[in-house]
Amino acid sequence: MPVTTYIFDAYGTLLDVNAAAAKAAKEPAHAALADVWPALARDWRLKQLQYTWLRAVAHRHCDFWQVTQDGLDWAMAAHGLTSDTTRTRLLELYWELAAYPEVPEMLSALKTAGKATAILSNGSPDMLNGAVTSAGIADDLDAVLSVEDVGVFKPADRVYDMVGAHFGCDKDEVLFVSSNGWDAAGAAGYGFQTAWVNRANEPMDKLYAKPHHVLPNLTTIPEFT
Repeated sequence: MPVTTYIFDAYGTLLDVNAAAAKAAKEPAHAALADVWPALARDWRLKQLQYTWLRAVAHRHCDFWQVTQDGLDWAMAAHGLTSDTTRTRLLELYWELAAYPEVPEMLSALKTAGKATAILSNGSPDMLNGAVTSAGIADDLDAVLSVEDVGVFKPADRVYDMVGAHFGCDKDEVLFVSSNGWDAAGAAGYGFQTAWVNRANEPMDKLYAKPHHVLPNLTTIPEFT
C-alpha cells in the first residue's frame, strides 16, 4: 500500500540534540565545556534514553523534561562539571534545538506532495511545541504527538497506536522515521514501514525486528512512496 503518512521521531531525527552543548561551549561563560562538550552531549543523550526505558519497565512514568534534567545532571557529574549557570544554560538551549539542515526542504516536499506529516515523540507537549516553533518547521507538520497522552515511553505499542488513532490510517500506510535504531526496530515490530536515519554509522541493534531502510540522513525520505 502506498505511504500516506510520514511520522518522525523528534530528538536526534528532526532536531539536533547536540546543538545545545555545542552552542553553550562557544559562550565565554561556559568555557569549561570547550573540550568536553561532545562527550557531555553523548552521555546526556544516552542517560536521557536509558531513564525512559527504565521508567517504562518500572511503571514509574514522568515527563520527558524530568528525564532530560536527570540525564544532564548525571552527565555533568561524570565530567566534573558543577556550575549551576552552565546547567541552566544547557537546559534553556534544549528548548531551542536546531533542525538538521535537510529537514525544512524534506518536510516541505512531503506537504507539496499532499502527504500527512507528524512528530511522534517521547517529548512533553510544551517541549515539543517550543522546539518545533524554534526550528521553524511547525507549518509543515499536521500533528505533534506526545507520549504524555498515553503515559509511557517508546517503544511501547500504546505509543505507536497514537498514529492510527489520530490519522485513521492502516499501519502499512505509515513510514516511521527515527534516528534511534531501537525506535525504528520497535516501530517495525509494531507493523509500520520504517526508516532508520543512521547519522553516526552505528551497527544495527540486535532486537526482535529490524528497520526496513537505513539512511545517512533525511534527504531521500520524499522518495519513499
